[in-house]
Amino acid sequence: MRLPFFATVLSTTLGFYGLAHAQNQELNLYSARHYPTDEALYSGFTQATGIKINRVDADDAGILARLRAEGAASPADVILLVDASRLWRADVDGLFQPVRSKVLNDAVPAHLRSRQSDVGGFAWFGLSTRARIVVYDKDKVQKSDVDTYEKLADPSNKGKLCMRSGSHPYNLSLFGAMLEHLGEQKTQAWLQGLVANMARAPKGGDTDQIKGVASGECGIAVTNSYYLARLMRSSKPEERAIADKVGVVFPNQSSWGTHMNVAGGGVARHAKNRDNAVKFLEYLVSPAAQNHFANGNNEWPVAKGVKLDNPALQAMSGGDFKSELLPISAVGMNQAMVQQMLDRVDFK
Repeated sequence: MRLPFFATVLSTTLGFYGLAHAQNQELNLYSARHYPTDEALYSGFTQATGIKINRVDADDAGILARLRAEGAASPADVILLVDASRLWRADVDGLFQPVRSKVLNDAVPAHLRSRQSDVGGFAWFGLSTRARIVVYDKDKVQKSDVDTYEKLADPSNKGKLCMRSGSHPYNLSLFGAMLEHLGEQKTQAWLQGLVANMARAPKGGDTDQIKGVASGECGIAVTNSYYLARLMRSSKPEERAIADKVGVVFPNQSSWGTHMNVAGGGVARHAKNRDNAVKFLEYLVSPAAQNHFANGNNEWPVAKGVKLDNPALQAMSGGDFKSELLPISAVGMNQAMVQQMLDRVDFK
């Protein structure tokens, strides 16, 4: 009988658990980042420090479920997650331990960290960000009609909007930010407007939304910036052609700025190799690692003073844009209320 994924990962990784926690030059990483380009980050850390990384990969939900199941017996030293709502949930569930690090505090802006713990330090730190942007059909839609998130719900855009599931973490984070900006009543009305403007029922991932606009199925869509950057930088002509067909907007430049979601990490609550774990997080905010996030996976650096060197990101943003400065922890806290709103307006 074939084991389910959770059991398969557990059975194939138990081998190093018995030894890793006892060795000073080891680091056990639980990662929801599934990007092949991150391999260079991990090998770079090992080359610089001599610390071997033992990695368990799963999605965010799988990582969190595993940590809860393992409890104090967990061998995890570092946890990497790829969404504000999941970082907040891990923090609330007590899966991180607070870290006091001048390197991390100096590098990562305050709104991209957890709330400070009662005993000092921070549970998690943002390591890279992704803009939640709008793409549109350049032949049928005016940029001025979609230059704010609020306009996506305007009746003038009826029948034009494509989005993935409202309950996907990327959208929950955007909607949680809108709740902070607009308040409960206006946010629910806005969500109802999005539903009314759908060109089709929510489905697929962010790349599917971009393709929907390029094919004419949709007039406008919402996507994380790195999905568009991948198409722009693709070696496949047909994928670059998709990117060429759509216009791009970084919404709300005249108000609070474009919503930024975050990938981040922290030291696991029961880490056996705590010092190595802190070293790894500090390494991930170094200029070299931050440039790799930008060039390797088309994400925006979080560290202060790091120069962006990615032609696709520069082209789509014009080199600079105003980003939202809401505390990511507040956005995560709103997810439960947002989900209730989505149920009320029948946003699948």
